[in-house]
Amino acid sequence: MAYDTNQSKVTQEEFEYSREMIGKLAQYFENVVVGQKELETSLLTAILADGHVLIESVPGLAKTTAAKAIAEAVDGKFSRIQCTPDLLPGDIIGTQVYNRQTSQFDTVLGPVFANFVLLDEVNRSSAKTQSAMLEAMQEHQVTIGTQTYRMPEDVFIVIATQNPIEQEGTYPLSEAQTDRFMIKEVISYPIAADEVEILNRIENHAFEKRPAVMNISDIDRLQDITDKVYADESIKWYISAIVTATRGPARLLGEKTAAYVKMGASPRASIAFLKTAKATALLNGRTYVVPDDVKRMARSVLRHRIALNYSAIADKVTVEMIIDGITGALKAP
Repeated sequence: MAYDTNQSKVTQEEFEYSREMIGKLAQYFENVVVGQKELETSLLTAILADGHVLIESVPGLAKTTAAKAIAEAVDGKFSRIQCTPDLLPGDIIGTQVYNRQTSQFDTVLGPVFANFVLLDEVNRSSAKTQSAMLEAMQEHQVTIGTQTYRMPEDVFIVIATQNPIEQEGTYPLSEAQTDRFMIKEVISYPIAADEVEILNRIENHAFEKRPAVMNISDIDRLQDITDKVYADESIKWYISAIVTATRGPARLLGEKTAAYVKMGASPRASIAFLKTAKATALLNGRTYVVPDDVKRMARSVLRHRIALNYSAIADKVTVEMIIDGITGALKAP
């Protein structure tokens, strides 16, 4: 299908600016993190689309390093919160502390007030603590006592990590919590060549902190440019068709396969699809969205929004199989 690229509101000057800034950010990331292209793409997409990221992997695969690198690259404020079973909501959003000198309670804001917040091993915190992040992630504000406090006005992105292997002392994220993450990325071990490169960089002290290559205002402008990327009406119908199919996949996948799906994706998935597809288009040097941009983000947008039943686990049916089946059966515009 032909797309009228002239409908894009992105000017040539904005396009050139975005290419330069994205290139700088990607290069900074690759200087710090070896391999992990999926993680790099997910983080860059989340930054452009102004969304939160959930990263799942076993320990030691540079999740914390990657999150910190992104914050340092843009000279943003970075907070790392290590989640544990005894972590309290006040430890994240802040609390009121009694001041003996004034005989009043003073509000002490928590580490969530930063541009980039890393929730390390988020599934180790209790459900009560996890829920403390819901208001911050969705409304960009928190409530302490009777007062409401706004998050940073320019950039506020939560990057949460979880370990899928360990079960002891963990609390699975609720559907309401996971739905607040724009994308979920699952990363695996590096290949042998990348692992050797990691050893070489460690030996040569190549992982030391580097100067920032841009600032928060640049990210703010990049997000504005991403919003202007053109998405044809047919693309929006395509997104809607994919998300709608997750709620009733029998027509596309058959009754047997559809029976594995317990819950489909909400309209929030459609919003995430549109935003991430625009970001993907810009990352690939275009100011308009094509169907492949939507397909490319299907797993990242949907894998944490589709719930499968116990029969799927028993029959070794994964959520990625369901997503691939839907996108493969639907005709792209």
